[in-house]
Amino acid sequence: MKGHVARKRFGQNFLVDHGVIAAIVSAINPKRDDVVVEIGPGLGAITEPLMQRVDHLHVVEIDRDLIARLKKQHPPERMTIHEGDALAFDFASIGKNLRLVGNLPYNISTPLLFHLADYVDVLHDMHFMLQKEVVERMVAEPGNADFGRMSVMLQYRFYLEWLIDVPPESFDPPPKVQSAVVRLIPKPASELTAKSLEKLSQVVLTAFSQRRKMLRNTMKGMLSDAGFAELGIAPTLRPEDVSVEDYVRIANYLSTGAQP
Repeated sequence: MKGHVARKRFGQNFLVDHGVIAAIVSAINPKRDDVVVEIGPGLGAITEPLMQRVDHLHVVEIDRDLIARLKKQHPPERMTIHEGDALAFDFASIGKNLRLVGNLPYNISTPLLFHLADYVDVLHDMHFMLQKEVVERMVAEPGNADFGRMSVMLQYRFYLEWLIDVPPESFDPPPKVQSAVVRLIPKPASELTAKSLEKLSQVVLTAFSQRRKMLRNTMKGMLSDAGFAELGIAPTLRPEDVSVEDYVRIANYLSTGAQP
């Protein structure tokens, strides 16, 4: 650990398994001129092999001790260090066609994924290590108990691929949870058919606000039985049984000013 103590408030668990590190870098397969951005480089487990593959690396780090360490280890012509919280960082300020990488802190992974989804226009792809439970929710299909708001909103914008399972002993200190690596590739604009992303988000948030109840109840006042009938969607379905495409259809129906 070279003297650095993992900080609980930053959700730090440092990856130390060289086999897993090699598998992650291989999955990313960066080219020399790729614009790679690592979120939370920590002690450099993924940073070092990435820097062997790219001409320049961007990193976003909040821990001042780790920032000081990075500044000593890497000259500015090889690494640009963006100091601060990834949850508030403007990733578009780096440029376009970004390839984001990171062992994301588990305590902020969900809000961070929603934050990053706002930058879909400047992303090439993302490869993240996350709590396995989060990855299960990301890739879950309708009808699965894990299918929820995160599933719908991420699957609407990205192609998702579960790549690697990572056990706790691959980290120092070992977390109390299993981990997994997932790939997210932005969908082309032609597939993003929602008339209003804000309306889609509102519909999904409302539907899953009481996920054990039928849509008729959770969306009362937003969409009537007549509206459901017009769309051909049963109002007796639970939120987890409705496809991403059908949520988009509901949102578009409401966006046209149709009476609920």
